Amino acid sequence: MRVLAIDTAVSVLSLALGAETGLWTFEADMGPRHSEILFDSIDILMKTAGLKPAELEAVACMKGPGSFTGLRIGFAAAKGLALSLGIPLAAVSTLDCMARPFSVWPGITLPLIDAKKNRFFTALYRGGERISGYMDAEAPRIVELAVQALSAAPPGEQGLLLTGPDAVLFKRELDKIPAKSGIFPSNPANLASLDPEFRKGWARDLLEIAKKIDIFNNDQGAVFSGPEYIRKSDAELLIETVPKL
Repeated sequence: MRVLAIDTAVSVLSLALGAETGLWTFEADMGPRHSEILFDSIDILMKTAGLKPAELEAVACMKGPGSFTGLRIGFAAAKGLALSLGIPLAAVSTLDCMARPFSVWPGITLPLIDAKKNRFFTALYRGGERISGYMDAEAPRIVELAVQALSAAPPGEQGLLLTGPDAVLFKRELDKIPAKSGIFPSNPANLASLDPEFRKGWARDLLEIAKKIDIFNNDQGAVFSGPEYIRKSDAELLIETVPKL
């Protein structure tokens, strides 16, 4: 299957193109400027692989959470390609993609994206499978849930593996949390290990997950869907406070 995966959910723009003849990838830390090079990068990747856009069979993008602007850029690009080429679109959870490389970790994996206001977007994963809902929560609450999951795990399961673009920020938050009897058995920071490659793109993992989805037989709902932010934007929250006339 010839599939293009587009990851614009965080500051690192990441692309992956899979075909019968190989795998091609691209990454660039663009901050909020993904749109400046996105289509040029896709064009270069396609030419390097020796493929024309019309030869693509599917396209995938990050569903969220992530940057509001970044997710919209990724969806717009993926939808444009899907609709113009008449090919399926798969939208995959950003957190699922970030957790995928750590399916062999003997503990709990926490992919982390800064949600601002001292909160993080995350979910708990064990063996590559999500074992919690997607969260928008403060660090103490996240650690409390993770410790509960560890305490209910089989003997020998290790601690937390932190990954994602804001793993270091979360680790700093852990250092501020004092050990609490009955909740944290020791300093929470001692429970956590840091993914040494936490700052990267996840288009390759997006590609692998998308290839396992039955893209060709779905109802094409993703083409008409949009990003899942988990939290409402500040503008949406502000509108809710305005009295209705």
